[in-house]
Amino acid sequence: MKRKGILVIVSGFSGAGKGTLMKRLMEMHGEQYALSVSMTTRQPRPGEQEGISYFFVDTETFEKTIGENGLIEYASYCDNYYGTPRKYVEDMLEQGKDVILEIEIQGALKVKEQYPDALLLFVMAPSAEELKRRLVGRGTETEEVIRKRLIRASEEAEGIPAYDAVVINDDLDTCTEELHQMIRSAHYAVSRNLSFIDTMQNELKELAKGE
Repeated sequence: MKRKGILVIVSGFSGAGKGTLMKRLMEMHGEQYALSVSMTTRQPRPGEQEGISYFFVDTETFEKTIGENGLIEYASYCDNYYGTPRKYVEDMLEQGKDVILEIEIQGALKVKEQYPDALLLFVMAPSAEELKRRLVGRGTETEEVIRKRLIRASEEAEGIPAYDAVVINDDLDTCTEELHQMIRSAHYAVSRNLSFIDTMQNELKELAKGE
């Protein structure tokens, strides 16, 4: 039975380690997954590759894609558009890849409306204190920026009950394997196997008739 991929939406607080976790997951189990590639109107930075880092387009092309319902979600940030191309995601799902979309809560819930079968996972640090320690430990942000990120995290925490599971990012390799197993287990959910169940029911009815 050919298995269709699952759309996996990963959200989490700034500083929880989502990016590091996604990178490790691809290193350990990359054959099963496809990381969603965003479309953007911003200019490429040194080292970024077309179709790997982003799909780089002009504003006209981006707005045309919006009009054609070609994006699952999109937003404007710092005078540039960012969005998730529908075709790339659906092509990967049809190929049997589990597509991972790393996105914030508001966007995640919009995607869930379009893809009710999507698996929503929320990445958390083991504690609020540890989250603050990681933000400070980056050494790249001012106290004011860190304070704003913690305020944002407090607001985001209100939306966690809408998710299917939480992922506690304590030990990286352990967390990566737990995340991988959560996604594998999701493939066996009844809601994702309705066609197979329907076929089995019909075949059993035929056999029960003795024909």
